[in-house]
Formats: sequence, structure tokens, C-alpha cells
Amino acid sequence: MTGLTPTPGIHHVTCIAGDPQRNLDFWVETLGLRLVKRSVNQDDPSTYHFFFADAEGTPGTSMTFFPWEDLSQGKIGSDQVARTAFRVPDGSLDYWEDRFDRHDVEYDDRLERFGESVLPFRDPDGLPVELVEVEIPAEDTTVPWTEFVPEEAAIRGFHSVTLWLADPEPTEELLETMGFEETGTEQAQGDAPGDERTRFAATGPVGRYVDILPTIEGGRPGHGTVHHVAFQTPTDADQEAMRSAVQSAGLRPTAQIDRHWFRSVYFREFGGVLFELATNGPGYDSDESLEELGGRLVLPGEFEHRRDAIESDLPDVTVPRAEAAKAEDSAEGT
Repeated sequence: MTGLTPTPGIHHVTCIAGDPQRNLDFWVETLGLRLVKRSVNQDDPSTYHFFFADAEGTPGTSMTFFPWEDLSQGKIGSDQVARTAFRVPDGSLDYWEDRFDRHDVEYDDRLERFGESVLPFRDPDGLPVELVEVEIPAEDTTVPWTEFVPEEAAIRGFHSVTLWLADPEPTEELLETMGFEETGTEQAQGDAPGDERTRFAATGPVGRYVDILPTIEGGRPGHGTVHHVAFQTPTDADQEAMRSAVQSAGLRPTAQIDRHWFRSVYFREFGGVLFELATNGPGYDSDESLEELGGRLVLPGEFEHRRDAIESDLPDVTVPRAEAAKAEDSAEGT
């Protein structure tokens, strides 16, 4: 489509968690991602919104969570984002299996998928996640955070998301409209219900893949499920062109919404999965320095005057620090 810049890939993935402290402990201390933003759900400021990413919050690296404690456990099924996968450096899965053993993380046997080694596991809320070994190029855009995990094993942004869909064809056509290209199919493995996995690739180096599996298996939202997946439309012009293309395809995207660190457009694709188009700016460092990312509760402008009331309603949490973790390990060893 004339004037349409293909999406480079995934911008962020937002999920539903339960206990906020448990969520922080796992994604920061166990997986080694940096808390780059501690805020609130802008549609429900009584709930935290945590953003975990690489050292600088690079687009294509942030996994975010709404810890809605009062929701029930969800179930993965059709018309959902069923799996979220992250890139890790070649040869690092042995490290991750050892780490998961030490931290009592539930994980499955490795898989080979499209020629890559995949380690499936679940977070404490039962969210299905995967680590995929890839060769990280010297000019890679991501910046590893190494407070808990060494650089040679650190997570380097998204690899892919897997969609389970009852009727894949309309969504596959939509992905092509957005700039993805079908790159191949193969037999599904593991707990995937479909008999064939189809892969689509975007143009960028990070979060470039979307896999689709056909299934009619029933699911429900709740703890351990994905709320939405966002795709990069780097500039406002890119986003408006993509919004028009989505609308022309027969979908109903929202107007642009200011999310403070990026600007967003939302729509449900043909199967009902919530998609977002997100700009790459202003970025997570627009209201905190890189050194201080995630260090305090940041409230977008319209909520700042309610800070006292909002803070009093939120549970107290402590962000894991490597120094404290080492001191605790040392004390346990004496």
C-alpha cells in the first residue's frame, strides 16, 4: 500500500499477573530484565503497570504487566496470544536450565523450531514463555542488562509471539497488510494444539516473528494470559498510515491515545486478539534518566495530582537489587 511503512516487529507485550511482588521478583531477579518503568494502568490507576525490558527500554524488548490480584486464573485457548518468546544468545540455554533449576522454575524439554533451539517455561502465574537461541549480531540494537544475568546469557528482546486462532486466514492476510511476510510452515510440537505452524516475519531485527497455529480450544482471560500485543509504528506518520490500512481491511481501530512513553492505536484483529500500534517515542527515558529508570512510581500528568490517593491504594513492593540478593544468599550459606 502506497505510503505504508512495514512494521519492524513487536513493540511490547502486555500480560495479566496476580501478586505484584511475585511478578517483580521473577521478571527482574530470575529472568534478569530491568524494571524500566513503574507506573499504573492508565485505564485503572488502582493497579500497577510494570514494564520490564533491556537496559535502556529499547523498542522491541518490553514485557509489561497489569497485576490484577482479584482476577481468577486464565486459560490459554483460541484467539489469544498463546506464547511469547525472547531471544537469548547462542549456547546460553544450558545456563538457563541450570538457573531455572536453582530458582524452581517450571520448564519443559527443549524443542527445535524452524532450525532454532527453544526452551519453553512458565512464569509464577502460569504464563507460557519461551527462550530461543539466536546469533546476536555485533550491531544489535538491544542493550543487555547484567545486574542478575551475565551478558553472554542475557535476554535480548522479543523473538516472536504465537497466536492460536480458530480461523487463521483473515489474520494472516492482515499480517501481510502490516508488512509481515510468510516464511514457512512446519509441524507443531509440544503442547501446541494445531497440526501446522505458519511463521510470518517483519522487517526489523528484534521481535520480528509472528507464528500462527489453528485451534478451536477454548480459553479465558485471567492470570497467566496475554492482554495485548503491540507492534512498532515508529513515527506518527507510520502509525496513521498503518491505522488507515487496518481500517481499510475492515477493522475498527481507535483514534490515537497518548500513553506518555509512546502513542497508541488499538483494534481487535479478526479473531479477537487485541492488537496495538505503538510509536517508538518519546521513550521510557522521557521522564526519568537512564540511570534511574524504574526507581520510582511515575504517574502520567493527568494522574499526578492524585498521587497521594493512588499511592495509598497500591500495595507496597520492593524492586529486587543484586546487592540484596547476594547478601541474602551469603546469609543463607552461613
